[in-house]
Amino acid sequence: MADDQDKDSKTEDATEKKKSDAAAKGNVPISREVPLFTSALAIYIYFVFFLPAGMARMGETLRDLFEQPDQWNIYTSTDVVSLFVHLGWETATMLLPLMVLLIGFGLGASFLQNMPSLVLDRIEPKYERISLSKGWSRLFSVTGLVEFGKSLFKILIVSVIMVLVLRTEYFRSLDAMFSDPQVIFVKFAAIIKKMMIIILLATFTLAVVDFFWTRYHYYEQLRMTKQEVKDELKQSQGDPIVKARQRSIARDRARRRMIANVPRATLVITNPTHYAVALRYVREDGDAPIVIAKGQDLIALKIREIAQENDIPIFEDPPLARSMFAQVSVDSVIPSVFYKAVAELVHRVYAAKAQKKRVR
Repeated sequence: MADDQDKDSKTEDATEKKKSDAAAKGNVPISREVPLFTSALAIYIYFVFFLPAGMARMGETLRDLFEQPDQWNIYTSTDVVSLFVHLGWETATMLLPLMVLLIGFGLGASFLQNMPSLVLDRIEPKYERISLSKGWSRLFSVTGLVEFGKSLFKILIVSVIMVLVLRTEYFRSLDAMFSDPQVIFVKFAAIIKKMMIIILLATFTLAVVDFFWTRYHYYEQLRMTKQEVKDELKQSQGDPIVKARQRSIARDRARRRMIANVPRATLVITNPTHYAVALRYVREDGDAPIVIAKGQDLIALKIREIAQENDIPIFEDPPLARSMFAQVSVDSVIPSVFYKAVAELVHRVYAAKAQKKRVR
């Protein structure tokens, strides 16, 4: 019951991190039926393209052995060994292409599904591998039942093929056994070809079904609960609450630094109360005015308050204040589009300062 509830709670697809972690542990989707099909295909290719010539050579060797036995001296153990070496070499020459095809197709089937990797964890001794209870649960699990079904399917298919093919070829096979050795090989090769074609069709069907089933079952096993996704997100990117708190602290510090710069402003442009932009311009520096502080609502009121305390001129220009607040960031030079409007305000500030000096 607990396992069913756990499966029901796993509603989220596996993240890339969980997939990579599973692959690092050697847990990858591998269909065992695909290599079986490629092996059967390799055997069929061997029967079609390599076996006839190999059988012809082997038939000639056996015919010479049976028809002209006087050519082979077997008086000593050395002669017997020499004869067996010769026959063994002929057999190896005939079977070598089959070995190469089986190895090549088998490796290709594995590499195309997943690239090989060294995973020492897979060969470490673990108790659950020899535990009877664990083994029993694996045997009667969904995976175990599927594997049993595939094995039963293969046994039935092979049995049916053997019965159907051998029933029609039974008497022909008996007749071929008393004929020329070359004819024996040709007859049996034809029988095996018929069997291999049906086996190829059966294993191909089984391989396709098993390929998609393996991947479906693999990704189902990797599914995660919502809490697991959240926990993984916390581990990879940090706790969202903590990060939000950190961002809030960073914004507060930046706001305090900005407010501390307001006394250095040359003038403040307001909306009049919703927006406030503090500009600094020093004629000797020759640069364009710089936005040293800006704010909205309460921060705008704070900027106005500090500007009043430090006798900084405040100009009410709602369109200009809104535009500069939206387009210019703090510690940035104002764009050229604002030069004319700001220049007029700066001129008024310097004119007021000059007027004060003359009065004094």
